[in-house]
Amino acid sequence: MAQAADTRPGTGLRGALADIGRCQLLSLAALAVCGAGSLVVGALLLLPVGIGFLLLPPAAAALRRISDRYRDWAARWTATAISPPQPLPPRPTPPDRIAGRHRQARALLGDDGFWHDLRWAWAEPWTGALLAVAPLALVEYGLFGAAVQPFVWRLLGDGNWYAFILVDSTPAMLAALLLGLAFIAAGLRLAPATLRLHARWSRRLLAAPHTTELTRRIEHLAGSRADILDVQAAELRRIERDLHDGAQARLVALGMTLDEATRLLDRDPPAARALLHEVRATSQRALQDLRELVHGVLPPVLADRGLGDAVRSLALDSHLDVHIEAALPGRLPAAVESAGYFAVAELLANAAKHSGAPEVHIRLGHTDGALRVTVTDQGRGGADPDGSGLQGVRRRLDPFDGTLVLHSPPGGPTTATLEIPCASSSPKTSSSSGTD
Repeated sequence: MAQAADTRPGTGLRGALADIGRCQLLSLAALAVCGAGSLVVGALLLLPVGIGFLLLPPAAAALRRISDRYRDWAARWTATAISPPQPLPPRPTPPDRIAGRHRQARALLGDDGFWHDLRWAWAEPWTGALLAVAPLALVEYGLFGAAVQPFVWRLLGDGNWYAFILVDSTPAMLAALLLGLAFIAAGLRLAPATLRLHARWSRRLLAAPHTTELTRRIEHLAGSRADILDVQAAELRRIERDLHDGAQARLVALGMTLDEATRLLDRDPPAARALLHEVRATSQRALQDLRELVHGVLPPVLADRGLGDAVRSLALDSHLDVHIEAALPGRLPAAVESAGYFAVAELLANAAKHSGAPEVHIRLGHTDGALRVTVTDQGRGGADPDGSGLQGVRRRLDPFDGTLVLHSPPGGPTTATLEIPCASSSPKTSSSSGTD
C-alpha cells in the first residue's frame, strides 16, 4: 500500500489555526496572481509592436507556475484534484532564440490552457481571495475585541464602538470581549469550509480545458486497452500452463494406469484393484486442480452469491483477523464484482505480507453510483506506492475509470480506498457486517 502526505484541513484548535494560516497565504498570493496576470495582459497589448512576442512566453510561464501552485494547494489542503492543462510550448534554444520566441508566443495564443490560466488570474483576486479573507477578517476583528479592547477601551474615549456595542463601561468591555471570542470561534470554524469552497471554485477555473480532457481520455483508454490485452494474454498463458502441468498431466497418467489395470484384470485381480484405487485418487486430484483453476478465473461464490460473500470467503482463507462491513444494493455488474474481488484479494495479501498488522477492516458500499471499498490495517505503514501489486490493482481498475487512493504514513495505519463507477441491479440495499 502506498504512502501519501496528509495535509488536508485538520481538526481541533491546531488544525483550525493551520487553516487560518492557509487563508492568509491565499490572500497574499492573490497579489502575485494579479501581478502575473497584469504582465501577461501587458505582453498581449504589446504584441502589435513586436516586443510582446518576447515578453509573452516568460510572463505565461510565471503565471503557469503560480496556477500550478494553487492546484497543488487544493490537492494537499482539501484533497481536491485539479487536472492540469497541457504543458506550455517549450522554450526556444539558440541560435534562433528570437525567432523561437515568436513561434512560442504564437503557440501560446492558440493554447486553451494559457487562456484558462489568464481567465483565472483575473477572477481570483476578486473572488477566491475575498473568499479566503472572510474567516481571516473574523479572527483578526475578534482578536481586537478580545485582546485589545480590555486594555485600551478607557483610552479610546466616547464613541468607541465594537461592532454594535458601545464600549464605555466595564460591563460593555466584557460584552465586547465575549463578542470578540465569538468572532474568533466563528472564523476558526469557517476556515476549513472556506478552503474547500475555494478549492471547488479554483477547480472550475483551473481545470484542464475540455479538449485536453478528451485527449487524455483517449490516451487513457488506449493504454487501458493495451493493458487489458496484455493481462488477457498472460491469463491465457497461465491457464494453458496450469492445464498442461496439472489436470492434463494427471489425466494422461490416469489413462495409462487404466490401461495397465485392464491388462492385469484377468491374471492379477488384486494388482488391478490397487491400480483402480490409484486411478480414483488421481481423478480426485485432477478434479481439485480444475476447481482451483476455475476459482482463479471466477470464484463460484462470486458468481453465485455476489461480492460481499466472496470477500468473506477471502477472509476465511486469510490468517489475519478480518472484520467486514458490507452494504451493497443487490448485485453489481459481473465485471465490476470481479474487478473489486481481485483488487480486495491483492490488498488483503499485501496487508498479510507487509503490514505486520494482526487484523484488517474491510468496508464495502455503493454510494453515488460507485462501488466503494476501504481496506484498513493498523500495521507499520510507510508502504511503497509503486509496488507491483498496487500497480496491478490500478491496471485492473483502469478499464472501469476506477480509482485507488492510498494513505500509509510511517507508523500506520494504512488505508486503501478504491472506487469503481457502476450501477446496481437492485434498488434495495442489503446490509450485513461480521468478523471472519
